[in-house]
Amino acid sequence: MDVLHSAVWVSDIDETLSFYVDALGLEKTREFESGDGARNVFVAGASDTEIQFKYHPDRDVDDQSNTGSDHIAVAVDDTDAEVERLVEETGCTLRRGPLTSDGANARVAFIEAPDGYGIELVEEFD
Repeated sequence: MDVLHSAVWVSDIDETLSFYVDALGLEKTREFESGDGARNVFVAGASDTEIQFKYHPDRDVDDQSNTGSDHIAVAVDDTDAEVERLVEETGCTLRRGPLTSDGANARVAFIEAPDGYGIELVEEFD
C-alpha cells in the first residue's frame, strides 16, 4: 500500500494555493469539481503523494480544531531558514520549534496554514 493524499477543507482556496504553491514551492497537479460542488485542487512535491484541498463557498471551515486533522508534513532542506522565510513572507504563526527531534532524526518546526491546521517542516538528517 502507498499513501496517495491527505484531504483538507479550506476556507479560501486562493490563499491556500498561494501559501502552498507560491510560498512552499509545491506544484499544483490537478483540479476538478466534485459531485457536491466542491472545488478540489491537488498539490505535490517531488514524490507522488499529494495534498487535496477541498473548497465550497457554503461550507464553514473556520474551526479546524474539530476535524481530527493534526498536521501535514513537508520536507525542507533547512528548517530554520524556511521558518524565517515563511513567517516573514506569509505572516504564518510559528507553533513550535525549530527543534532537533532525535526520535525523528530530523530538525523540525510546526507552523500554521491559513486555515489554522499544522504544517510540519522536516529537515531529515543523513
